[in-house]
Amino acid sequence: MAIISIIFPLIFMVLLGYVLTRVGFFNKEHITGISRFTFYVSIPAFLFINMLAAPLAQSIDPFALLAFYLPVLLVFSIGYRINRLFSPIALQGRDASAVFALGASYSNTVLVGLPIIIAALGPAMMGQVFMIITFHSATLFALTFILAARAQPQGFSWRRFARSMVLNPVVMSIGLGILVNALSINLGQQLDEGLALLAKPALACALFVLGANLSFYRIGEHWRLALMASGLKIILLPALVYIMAQFVFELTTSSTAMLVLLSASPLGVNAYLIATELKQHESTLGSTVVLSTLLSVFSFSLWLTFLI
Repeated sequence: MAIISIIFPLIFMVLLGYVLTRVGFFNKEHITGISRFTFYVSIPAFLFINMLAAPLAQSIDPFALLAFYLPVLLVFSIGYRINRLFSPIALQGRDASAVFALGASYSNTVLVGLPIIIAALGPAMMGQVFMIITFHSATLFALTFILAARAQPQGFSWRRFARSMVLNPVVMSIGLGILVNALSINLGQQLDEGLALLAKPALACALFVLGANLSFYRIGEHWRLALMASGLKIILLPALVYIMAQFVFELTTSSTAMLVLLSASPLGVNAYLIATELKQHESTLGSTVVLSTLLSVFSFSLWLTFLI
C-alpha cells in the first residue's frame, strides 16, 4: 500500500480544520461545540461498538502492554531528567519537570494514532489498541500529578483523580464495551444501528478538531525545549517500543507495527491542558503539540515505509 494513500486523507482532514478555523469560517466557540460532540458522543460510540465486537481473548496481551509502557515510562524518566538539567532555573522544579516529562511521552492515541493504525493495518488490531488507550491517560496523568504534588502544599488526591479517570468518556466507553462484550449482552439491532450511525463521523471529526485546535496554538519562546520534547516523543519513544516489541518480547509483525505507530503519535492536546492546570511549561507544551504534530508526518512516513 502506498504511504501517501494512508497519510493523505488524514492530513487532508487536519488541514481542512486548520484552514477553515484560521480564516475565520469557524471560531473557537464553534470548535468547542464540535469538540464536545466528538469527544463526548461520537468517539465514545465508536470505541464502545468496536470494543463490543473485539475478540477479548486476543486483545489482552500483557507482552504488548509491557512493550509499550516500559519505553513510555523510560522516556518519561528521561524527559524528567532533561528538564532538571536544561530548562531555565525557574522551570527546573519537580512540578515543571513532571509536566515536561508528560510532554515527551504522552501520545495522541485517539485523534492521530487510531486513524493511522486503521488506515495502515485495518480494524483487526483495534482490540489491542483500545486496551493500551484505556490505561494510557491514567498512567501518565497519575504519574505527573503525583510528582507535581510533591511541590504543592495541597498534595495529591487519589479520590479526585480516580473519579476523573472513571468518568473519562474514553475510559468509560471502552470499559462498558469490555463489560457488555464479556457478558455477551445483545443490544438489539436498532440500538446497534443507532450507535453505528453516531460512530461514523468519529475519526473525521477528531482529525478536523485537531487541525482546528492547532490554529489556536503558537510556537512560543521555549521552542528549543519543545523541539527536545518532540524528539523524545516521535523519535526516541517509537524506536524504543520497536526494540522492545521486536527483539525483547518478539511480538508479531502486526502487533509491533501497531505499537510503534501508536507510540509515534504526536503529543496529545490533553497534556497541554494539564500544563495549564499546573501552571508549568504551558508555552513549551503548546509549542510541542504544534511541532510534534507537524514533524509526525515525516515520522509516520518513515515508520510506515519501514514497517508495512
